[in-house]
Amino acid sequence: MKSVRIAVVGSLNMDLVVSMSRMPKIGETLQGDDLHTIPGGKGANQAVGCAKLGAQVAMIGAVGQDGFGDVLLAQMTAHGIHTEAIVRRDDCSTGTATILHTFDDNCIVIVSGANGKVTPEQVHQHAQLIQEADALLVQLEIPLPAVQAALEIAREAGVRTVLNPAPAVKLPAELLQLVDFITPNETEFELLSGATYANESELLGGMQQWEMTGPRLLLTRGEKGVAMLVAGSLTTIPAPLVQVVDTTGAGDACNAAFTVALAQGEEVLEAATIAVKAASLSVTRFGAQAGMPLLAELS
Repeated sequence: MKSVRIAVVGSLNMDLVVSMSRMPKIGETLQGDDLHTIPGGKGANQAVGCAKLGAQVAMIGAVGQDGFGDVLLAQMTAHGIHTEAIVRRDDCSTGTATILHTFDDNCIVIVSGANGKVTPEQVHQHAQLIQEADALLVQLEIPLPAVQAALEIAREAGVRTVLNPAPAVKLPAELLQLVDFITPNETEFELLSGATYANESELLGGMQQWEMTGPRLLLTRGEKGVAMLVAGSLTTIPAPLVQVVDTTGAGDACNAAFTVALAQGEEVLEAATIAVKAASLSVTRFGAQAGMPLLAELS
């Protein structure tokens, strides 16, 4: 496969994962079992996912002038990702996600930190990275104006765009018109479309109605795989049965692989098939970025 260039505009977080036997009650102090600090953020996860599949990746984002920022930048550099467009800010901390994790549950507290300071101006300063890319991949853990600026630059340059609409928010029509492919999960699609779907027939109708005015859908469905419209019919690419270790980052692996495959010239159905395989491999390993598959594993 040819080497392709991917621009990722998005978030970088340090994930603080606290393992414990149960969740604390309000006001309770509880002994935890373990603490892991794991590089994360949907933007960074997807950038690493693209890089591990052989793409040349440039990332636009922000971290703080702190130890977490040092680690995240070192992680990007270790994977060969272009980091000159990742700003070091001294007016806020690096973004964090504190995850309280038990055997059967978790709860997460996000502090956006530097991610919340990514601006359209910063994106425009590095417009060339987007203009020279084969595809742009964006998410929603940075402010919407910055996301829209990246999409506008890509559209003007004729660069294909993939939007992973997570975390879920209602999106303006003017932003959606700039997107070629959108990759929500089922909950995100219900929010975006303003409807709920009780069965496959209703889902088909909702997807058909969406694609009449919105970007092409790649609907991620967890262990069911990925659904999309092919010649107006609902087509599901099933996920293979695997031994699940950690589902964190499965969606990021899916988005990364889909974007790289598209950039390499694969047809949409084949790109989606590659994406499902990548996501399925990722859940067999612990950690979002560590779990991203290598190109050789998808062949």
